[in-house]
Amino acid sequence: MTKELQELQPSRLWHYFLEICKIPRPSKKEEKIAAYLVDFAKTHHLDYRVDKTGNVIINKPAMAGYEKLQGVILQSHLDMVCEKNSDTAHDFDKDPIVPWIDETWVKAQGTTLGADDGIGIAATLAILESKDIPHGPLEALFTMDEETGLTGAFALVPGQLKSKILINLDSEDEGQLFIGCAGGKDTVATLIMETEPTPDNHLAFKANLTGLKGGHSGDDINKGLGNAVKLMNRFLWNAHETLEIALADFNAGNLRNAIAREAFAVFTIPEENLENLKKYATQFAEEIRNELQITEPGIAFTIEPAPMPELVLDHVLQTNLLDALYACPHGVIAMSREIPNFVETSTNLASVKMNDGKIIITTSQRSSVESSKKDVADMVASVFYLIDAEVEHSSGYPGWKPNPDSQILRLTADAYRKLFNEEPQILAIHAGLECGLVGAIYPGMDMVSFGPTIKGAHSPAERLDIPSTVKFWELTLAVLKNIPVR
Repeated sequence: MTKELQELQPSRLWHYFLEICKIPRPSKKEEKIAAYLVDFAKTHHLDYRVDKTGNVIINKPAMAGYEKLQGVILQSHLDMVCEKNSDTAHDFDKDPIVPWIDETWVKAQGTTLGADDGIGIAATLAILESKDIPHGPLEALFTMDEETGLTGAFALVPGQLKSKILINLDSEDEGQLFIGCAGGKDTVATLIMETEPTPDNHLAFKANLTGLKGGHSGDDINKGLGNAVKLMNRFLWNAHETLEIALADFNAGNLRNAIAREAFAVFTIPEENLENLKKYATQFAEEIRNELQITEPGIAFTIEPAPMPELVLDHVLQTNLLDALYACPHGVIAMSREIPNFVETSTNLASVKMNDGKIIITTSQRSSVESSKKDVADMVASVFYLIDAEVEHSSGYPGWKPNPDSQILRLTADAYRKLFNEEPQILAIHAGLECGLVGAIYPGMDMVSFGPTIKGAHSPAERLDIPSTVKFWELTLAVLKNIPVR
């Protein structure tokens, strides 16, 4: 399959994408990809610098004849979301991503592909390497830890970047030009895991919820996808109410910015309730298949015998936990009144983990209205305050206010029309982009974001559309060639 990717055009773009797939780059562990970029800059005799956070900036002079053009920043992030199916053996700290072609899509084998934002990095490297692509002065900004904290963008300081135009190569719908994004923050609740001995005359079972698509907690939050935390909790809540289960373990979801795909729970039940459990599990599996048959055709729910745990949750804690998770909001909270079909505010119930004597519940909130972002974060917090959980909010990150009069937007839209004889969509995105932070640090920075079509980002279903990648490349080159003079 690697050979097939090597034969794709434009060849240097795909060459660098394959190179990037070989390099492990989990969030907060981007040292290897950063070192690769430094070696690249040295090999091609380009000026570079690495700031104290690890952001890499590579400068390339203008091509001969284009020296008078304004400078442009090409921006992408180095890290990738590391998600895999439970039956996939993969160590993201060591193992390469294995891409393959499925008709017109590039996919990975059981893991996230990392096209978010590996394809942005690859396009930038191909441009930096080239000798025949027209462009003015370029600053290539590669930021650290976008996916879990926007750490690299937060660490930028005034004066670090010289250009006044920034093209963010981190969007996921070809034909859409983004000029604004939501801000976000995380809300994490923690409970001390109080336990008691497993009751006598109980049987132990494990519940498995798999086959959900998952997806990006911003871009996919309005698509009617199932949330594994909410669905498993629904099963456990009803079993708690009617079958007297005792919960020993609840492990669901993973990353804060991904919709939970899988959930697993271990519980015990009185022997006399065994037949009722089997009936209820069958009924529940049928109910959720019927409810989600359009958006989640692969959903699967099963129960199976499990080793008997020594301890289960204290009954009061179990009641409080299941009640709070049931009450915790998830999904779209408000739609924009200004932009048609645009999610304004949402919240994602991302994960529940029981580890080291604690129960940790992770959620994330997004909104293009700063006060609404705070409001929904407080709403989530209030649910967990009711059960005496310790709640912490992250500092969050700002949104990017749209500027319909942007010069780089007009130039990019004109280039798109001329190239493809189509009208691009001009939108804001409910996901977070580093443009919000860049704009806060560099007021007046003229910015636009675009990219190829990537579906299923932040999940093992992530896939990159090949024809749209060609269009993304052609658009990037056309914009660079037509940047106005200083």
